[in-house]
Formats: sequence, C-alpha cells, structure tokens
Amino acid sequence: KEVKVAKEDQNENTVYKLQDLFFDEVMFEYCKHPNVLPYVEAFCGPNLMAIHTMLINKPPDSGTKSSRHPLHQDLHYFPIRPVDRIVGAWTAMETINRANGCLVAIPGTHKGEHLAHDYPEWEGGVNKMYYGVKEMSGQENRVHIEMEAGDCILFHPLLIHGSGTNNTKGFRKAISCHYAAADCHYIDVKGTIQENLANEVLEVATKKFKQPFTDYAFVKLSANQPPPDLLSAGAYLTGFGVSE
Repeated sequence: KEVKVAKEDQNENTVYKLQDLFFDEVMFEYCKHPNVLPYVEAFCGPNLMAIHTMLINKPPDSGTKSSRHPLHQDLHYFPIRPVDRIVGAWTAMETINRANGCLVAIPGTHKGEHLAHDYPEWEGGVNKMYYGVKEMSGQENRVHIEMEAGDCILFHPLLIHGSGTNNTKGFRKAISCHYAAADCHYIDVKGTIQENLANEVLEVATKKFKQPFTDYAFVKLSANQPPPDLLSAGAYLTGFGVSE
C-alpha cells in the first residue's frame, strides 16, 4: 500500500501492488509469454526461475510525492547470485509517460557495483521497503523511459533505476517478472550491504517464522511453485515475493 493511503479505509484505491502472481493462472501467463521468454533465456539460459512478480498500480500522488520510487538496484532485494544470470522484464499495461510516473534509469550503471541502499530522507515520506542508493554519480545522465501499452524492457539487476511521481488523476499500471537461472545460489547476507533489508524483512517475518533471510526466501520460493501444468516447456518457473 502507498504510505499516504495505507491508513485509509481499505478498498481497491489503496492497493499499490499485487505480488506472487504465481497463485493466479491468468496473471502467471505473463511470466511464460512466448514474446518474453526467448529474450530472458538470452540472459539466463533455458532453465529459469521466476523469482519475483508484481502488478504495479501506481496511484495518483497525494501531494507529497510519495508515489515516486527512489533510484535503486533490484539486486539489493535478491539474496541470490551470480548477478549476471538475473534479469527483470517490465511491461507497460497502458501509456506510461513522465506525467504518470514513468521509469527513469542511469545508462551504463549495470556495469558497476552493488551499492549501499537506505531509505531516502524525503519530506513526504517513503513507502515501506522502497530503498534507494545512498551515494551515486551520474544522476545528470538519467533518462526517462516512456512506453506504450505492451512495450517491454529487460534490465540487469545492477541498473540504477526508479520511477517518478504520478501527477495524473488515474492509476499507472505495469506488470513485471524477475527471472534467474535455475542454478543460481543463495548467499548469506549477514555482514553485507543487504543486511539492513534482510533485518527489516525478518522483523515482519519472525512474527510467524524464525528463520534466516535466505531460509525465508527459500520457503517462499518453494511454497510459490506453480502446479506442473503451468510450467512452460524447458523452463522451471517459481519464485518469492520480496518487494522491489
């Protein structure tokens, strides 16, 4: 839920994202789309995992600019490696432009390192789990990625990107799936720059489970495995829903 509407009466207008699309047979078709998988396989190989899925319903901004998403690297949310065997597919479900908060990215940053993240100190507040890169260069080179319905981009998990404020009166919808090679492995994030996120996830998760961050992710991955009849030929698709 968006930080400024989370305390309102619960209705469809307070829903910012749907995650774990593996549970919906229709939604999961996106992850298996024949126009997407060949390009994903070029990055990850033919044996795939769908590790994170979202339908994003960016709401109209409440006037605090809290609908924007800080510049970040997706790798910060994934306790798996190697980094070059992970890729995200992000598809516009309608016209997406600067007015309703299109994606922005800094070209070339996928060749850099995984940088430290934290919550930005924004006056209007930041949505939960919306971490941003603490220190970066090259912001003057960022580009706005305007898209039409059906346009799809694929990006490396180290690419620094985010999205702008939705200054329209409507919602901005997109659907995405992150994939990884089936032979990717988990890492222990203790003592790394991912530990801050892991601690926050565990703060919520330990209300029900008392497991390490990687174990929690693994449990979600196993629990979200779709039934065999949903699997595409030659691809192993499953996943866990850590927020982007």
